[in-house]
Amino acid sequence: MTAHTSPVGLSRRHFLSHAGIGAAALASLINPRLFANTSAPHFAPKARRIIWLTQAGAPSQLELFDYKPGLAEQFDKDLPDSIRGEQRLTGMTAGQKRFPVAPSHFKFAQHGESGMWLSELLPHTATLADDICLIRTLHTEAINHDPAMTLLQTGHQISGRPAFGSWAAYGLGSENADLPAFVVLISRPSGPTNAQPLHERMWSAGFLPSKHQGVRFNSGKDPVLYLSNPPGITSERRRAMLDDVAALNRLNFAEYQDPETQSRIDQYEMAFRMQAAVPELADLSKEPASLFDRYGPESRKPGTYAANCILARRLAERGVRFIQLYHRGWDQHNNLPSGIKSQCYDTDQPTAALMGELKERGLLDETLVIWGGEFGRTVYSQGVLTKDNYGRDHHPRCYSIWLAGAGIKRGHVHGETDDFSYNITKDPVHIHDLNATAMHLLGLDHTRLTYRFQGRDYRLTDVHGEVVKDILA
Repeated sequence: MTAHTSPVGLSRRHFLSHAGIGAAALASLINPRLFANTSAPHFAPKARRIIWLTQAGAPSQLELFDYKPGLAEQFDKDLPDSIRGEQRLTGMTAGQKRFPVAPSHFKFAQHGESGMWLSELLPHTATLADDICLIRTLHTEAINHDPAMTLLQTGHQISGRPAFGSWAAYGLGSENADLPAFVVLISRPSGPTNAQPLHERMWSAGFLPSKHQGVRFNSGKDPVLYLSNPPGITSERRRAMLDDVAALNRLNFAEYQDPETQSRIDQYEMAFRMQAAVPELADLSKEPASLFDRYGPESRKPGTYAANCILARRLAERGVRFIQLYHRGWDQHNNLPSGIKSQCYDTDQPTAALMGELKERGLLDETLVIWGGEFGRTVYSQGVLTKDNYGRDHHPRCYSIWLAGAGIKRGHVHGETDDFSYNITKDPVHIHDLNATAMHLLGLDHTRLTYRFQGRDYRLTDVHGEVVKDILA
């Protein structure tokens, strides 16, 4: 059959071209997955949604998760060449004459029935020891922030491919017709930091239809830019204007069959519905005082990590498929002890509060939570090493993240690194493996969720990736 006689193609095009925007909106309300990739999910999912707590800038695994007590005896000794091997260096440390070992300034202790070793910097996360799965052997190819974050988000170091959240929206659609399937929140650190920039393309739909791109929510009066009507424009007038624009777009679509025209119609309709849904979502004034106490002193300040964690829970309750929360400021090339302490002040208590709320409200069993950054930090000091101060450079060979919730083993530690947290000695996990596993929990086979672009079938994990079965419950 040709595209013009195919029952699927004909019904879709005829519906969009002739039924009118009101019918499209009604159909999306009745079945929000109408325009999703209807071949997915591929099997019964464990998770209905993902909350990805992205720690941009690369938290040091040595200070937080990967306990190496033997390093105390290695203070200021040169990192052995046999450990460093052929590891490439960044421009920040390539000129150093030596690579002195810097033991962590912070103490570790075992927590929970699992006995998981965690840093004193994470007293609230420590209460989650029996709920989380800690991976100590994540690794990546990228050694600088932008390509590393791009690889983490899109499966490729070069920009232009869809973000994970866009793939999830494409594969599964939305559970709420009034909100996007993919929402992005960016928090600002409370202390002075070296915060790497984040670019809109990190949550881009790439070559997927643009309706699947992430929608950034901001703090302040207008959580979504340009969502509010201008002065003098009523909702009725906006509705009439959208109907007129949609009629023109339908004519354009009937003539050229450009799928982006339909995406434009869908996005205008979503924006109209969001005008009612988003202000109520972002209004935290009705939350009890006890909730803000639970999330910590920064939670009453819009735009902080704590406030965004509350919003993440509210988004999860409303059926948003993929919630990406970025917290910047983990790039500690110098003054690491004070810098990482400030970052943990921002994130530790709110993260535990979010996990607690999800658990109490019955959401954790159907939500996959991921906490981590784009790579790790070196065991050797960048710059001058003293007893009280040091910095760490980028380290892609091994680093730590944790997962929790739907389908994940609880109180489990996966993988081992050497005595310097420099090389993996057991159970490596690549970024592609992490993404394949997260997709698996959503009921998506990462090898089957593909999109043809410029003559090639693309997927999030490219031609790589294996589900990490050892971390699955």
